[in-house]
Amino acid sequence: MKQFVSSISLKRILFMGLVVTLAMGACKSKKKAVQPEPAPAPKQEVVQQAPPPPPARSAEEVAAEKLENNFNAIAAAGSVNSANQSIQETLAMFSNQETPVLIVIHEENGIKDYDEPTTIKKYLDYLKDTKKNLNYISDIRMDANGKVSELELRRK
Repeated sequence: MKQFVSSISLKRILFMGLVVTLAMGACKSKKKAVQPEPAPAPKQEVVQQAPPPPPARSAEEVAAEKLENNFNAIAAAGSVNSANQSIQETLAMFSNQETPVLIVIHEENGIKDYDEPTTIKKYLDYLKDTKKNLNYISDIRMDANGKVSELELRRK
């Protein structure tokens, strides 16, 4: 037996120690792999609410949009009859045919310079004749009945 012990060298002892250590380390990692992972926290269901509806548009905004469309329709009308029909529909939105239309030609430091004041009837006839809508609505005023009482335009 002494021969057997003596034939085992120090290198073999160290090598066997290394193998045993690795084997024990491998067992530990297998145990960790076999152990179930902790259950993930329950996910809370996210309830998405519908986005809030856009704020209601004011009567002035609705009227301005409709007037812009009517102005473009009058300027682009293919015939005099269709332009006249669009003019009559547009005039129904105003308190009367003499409603003032102011066209801003220049503004500086809050002071506005206007072109010669006109009426809505004359302005609509101008659109029909020139077939060009060069202005946009910058301000609109409504009366108590929901009809346009004053209109301010600006160059596009």
